[in-house]
Amino acid sequence: MKNIKLIDAHDQFKKFLKEKSHSNSTIVAYGKDIHQLVSFLEEIQKNQPHEVTKEDIEAFLAKMSKDGYTPKSISRKINSTRTFYRFLKVNEYITDDPSLLVAHPKYQLAPPRILTPTEYRALRDAARNDARMFAIIELLLQTGIRIGELANLKLADVKKDSLHIEPFEKHEERDVPLNKRSQEALERYMTGRAQTKDNHLFVTKSGRPFLVRNIRTSMERYFRLAEIKNAKVNDLRHTFVAHHLKQGASLILLSKILGHKRLSTTERYLDFVGERGKETSTLTDL
Repeated sequence: MKNIKLIDAHDQFKKFLKEKSHSNSTIVAYGKDIHQLVSFLEEIQKNQPHEVTKEDIEAFLAKMSKDGYTPKSISRKINSTRTFYRFLKVNEYITDDPSLLVAHPKYQLAPPRILTPTEYRALRDAARNDARMFAIIELLLQTGIRIGELANLKLADVKKDSLHIEPFEKHEERDVPLNKRSQEALERYMTGRAQTKDNHLFVTKSGRPFLVRNIRTSMERYFRLAEIKNAKVNDLRHTFVAHHLKQGASLILLSKILGHKRLSTTERYLDFVGERGKETSTLTDL
């Protein structure tokens, strides 16, 4: 077993995550979680990984709970800690992994926020004079792609009646159908797209890639303008799934379009759509 200080192990762990091509959001989240853990352990005079016990980790989680973190956040911190400890074990900094003995708190997943037809029509109307955001809203709503996948789209990914989604983070590549609404919105956007050598589909007025954080900010603005409460960008994906399940779209077809690794991920939406229509392999417009 090799010796290393926890603070140095944390630095090595962050480098490891980057080398494994984890997303920036994952690296930031794991980095913050492990920084909090290491800071707590140092306060109780634990500076080496092998000194840490199950009780120490549980004491850290109890402090996080007392500080106002939700059971869901605590559960994520346990996952981060286990990933950190797997890294420590593979690199022979520990022989035993105390994180595996720590139980996840029980909590209920909140139901997905599904926009009503009135809400997503209001969202469209709010963005109608902004060709770029109108196209983004249509693509998210009509294809169900993730915001990171949308920001990563290149000009060459747009085909006549489909979008090619490149491998992104841990998600495999796939093709998703483009309906008429999406095609028309994209054509309108492309007529006014900034002239630039950058090959990203969505760019700023200065020709730079339109980043995820900027897309989120713009979406939040249009949610406010449309007076849609408690909605986030990913809710357009939820709405896409719920709409098509209700219309009877095949679970297998939807799962492939969405890039779900497990059919059960798609199936969980069935609890929120009520009565389903007759099964079909055709997707309807929202």
